[in-house]
Amino acid sequence: MNTESEFIYIHDPMCSWCWAHKPVWDRFAAELADRVTVRYCVGGLAPDSDEVMPVAQQQAIAGYWHQIQGRLGTEFNFDFWTENEPRRSTYPACRAVIAASWQQAELAMISALQSAYYLRALNPSNVEVLQQLAEEIGLDGARFAADLASPELQQALTDELNFARSLPIEGFPSMVLLHRGRYHSIALNYQDYSGALQQVVELLENTSES
Repeated sequence: MNTESEFIYIHDPMCSWCWAHKPVWDRFAAELADRVTVRYCVGGLAPDSDEVMPVAQQQAIAGYWHQIQGRLGTEFNFDFWTENEPRRSTYPACRAVIAASWQQAELAMISALQSAYYLRALNPSNVEVLQQLAEEIGLDGARFAADLASPELQQALTDELNFARSLPIEGFPSMVLLHRGRYHSIALNYQDYSGALQQVVELLENTSES
């Protein structure tokens, strides 16, 4: 494995395109495992809000789900829009990912959040849902709750969002390779990762300082 490099996957657990990319990303991540360390970075799609989304915004986002489903065959549970009071607020879910990472369960929480939101019609903007998921994946529930509300976690989220914004990305999901002190944007395809893998391999094999 190339220990001087790092592959960064910038995502948001409530980003529908991240959900659409998951099948390809999971296979790509497995290919990367023996080549380079993979780091996950939450991007913070939407800040904290207690306001229910306007109906027009709900309809627009549900429309994106239909578009993705039609284009890629991604599964969505549209009951979410009738069984919840949706809020445009993904920071709580991002905090949950960081809190879970403090219990070595980052990937389990990302998967749980996506399944809850897109398949189970649960709302990850709600703290009680986050707590439920933490317990379902076997975390220490009391520790998770304390971490989730702590200033230390809020600072960790702020730091991670600032880092994501410093990277050469245009949205979520995005992929970046840090190699020999330089950040390289990696092309993302929702159906085939072969081009991205070739790009990474070529960059890792490049030992020049230029």
